[in-house]
Amino acid sequence: MAVKVILKRKVPRGKEKDLLPLLLELRTQAMRQPGYISGETLRSVTSPEDLLVIGTWQTKEAWEQWASSKQRAEIQEKIDSLLGEKTEYSIYYYG
Repeated sequence: MAVKVILKRKVPRGKEKDLLPLLLELRTQAMRQPGYISGETLRSVTSPEDLLVIGTWQTKEAWEQWASSKQRAEIQEKIDSLLGEKTEYSIYYYG
């Protein structure tokens, strides 16, 4: 069953420029993973520092395999270090 993975990040002013290449690298690598369907990045209208990423995966297990991979961990560590906090995420089934 397909799942949506919701990732929340707070991007301090001035960090966007450094964050965007990391997000692009993360998305590019995710697209190569078995079970990846799609992803989108949204910025809050009322709080521009709030970033929301919605990833769609064929199964929860496909996401978990990518989430626990060394490749993803290395990029995620750079992102968390840049932002000064850990990225929050939740997994949702449809309906």
